Amino acid sequence: MLRISVLMIVATLAGATGALAQSLPPQPPPVANPMMSQGNDQERAACHPDVMRYCRQFIKDNQDDVFSILGCLQTNREKISNACRTVLASHGQ
Repeated sequence: MLRISVLMIVATLAGATGALAQSLPPQPPPVANPMMSQGNDQERAACHPDVMRYCRQFIKDNQDDVFSILGCLQTNREKISNACRTVLASHGQ
């Protein structure tokens, strides 16, 4: 008897979970991983002078610290070029 009750509860919860999932709005697409995509050639060219001027310390041999460079550009947002600010804004930064 107890086993039947447990099975009924599990079945009810499974059905409710499925109905709840169908009623939720679709999720937005995942944010691009900055380690995988560091912008296209034009975007990199727009920010390169600013990175070299304000964030050079985060450039290492064959391994740029992307998160630190992004943080540096955000910290220096008032100083960086309009072109680089536009690139950051286009990526939600």
